[in-house]
Amino acid sequence: MRHPLLSGFSLYLMLALGGCQASLPPLPAWQSSERRSHAELGHIVELASGQLISPEQLLQRLYTAPRVLVGEKHDNPDHHALQLWLLRALQDQRAQGSLLLEMLQPEQQPLVDKLAGQPLPADLPEALAWQDGWDWQLYGPIITEALQQYVPLLAANLSTAEMRQAYRQPASLRGERSNAPAVKAALLEHVRAGHCGMLPESQLPAMLAVQQQRDRRMAERLLAAPQPALLFAGAYHVRKDLGVPLHLADLGAQGESMVLVLAEAGDRVEATEADYAWYTAATPEQDYCAQMRR
Repeated sequence: MRHPLLSGFSLYLMLALGGCQASLPPLPAWQSSERRSHAELGHIVELASGQLISPEQLLQRLYTAPRVLVGEKHDNPDHHALQLWLLRALQDQRAQGSLLLEMLQPEQQPLVDKLAGQPLPADLPEALAWQDGWDWQLYGPIITEALQQYVPLLAANLSTAEMRQAYRQPASLRGERSNAPAVKAALLEHVRAGHCGMLPESQLPAMLAVQQQRDRRMAERLLAAPQPALLFAGAYHVRKDLGVPLHLADLGAQGESMVLVLAEAGDRVEATEADYAWYTAATPEQDYCAQMRR
């Protein structure tokens, strides 16, 4: 994995901080099989300037933020390996206040809390009532690390019952940013495409309501969480132009929230969507819509 050379200012800053780059955990090797020769592989881009930065420089920008939102592709193992690296590297620089996960629901929080400060059970997924829809092989190392390092682990999602309620009786959310017509139109198209155009149009507004209620819950949980707070969620949830950051603003969040999107080399992340993009190897393309139509 190649990284851009450090700038003179960056080197000076790191020396001033006591040479923190020397204590960074090693970067993981690529696990995904596709686009390993792509020119963007391993690049970290500061999207506002278009400049390439190193992992050390990324950490320097993230570790002072009260909230860091990291977007993932759920089935890409490299994204989860980098999330684990980020958790460890940030924890090495300062105590991590909390880690919030889209993959945990409120009813699992008492199970998580029960494990705090205790030896981990042999069957951790069973102890957490882990949901089969989330691949434990990908998320287990992150959860284990958080529990072993005594990082408060928090559920960031709605419960299944709350999702059903949001679908049956969509509630109005307060706030101009999350209710902007352009935001709702873009999210509606995302919901339509995400269901391969197979949902009746009459169901789309209810599905949009669930999506936005989930984003609102993540924002609420971030604001209530011990800082610095770190959120791992799907890339659409953390987008600055569509997701949780809009809800944070509508809720009057104080302090800066930083957004890092983990993307596959060859994909494109715009400055309107995130502050930083880290390009990884890709998973083999799958036609999920064809699978759904069978």
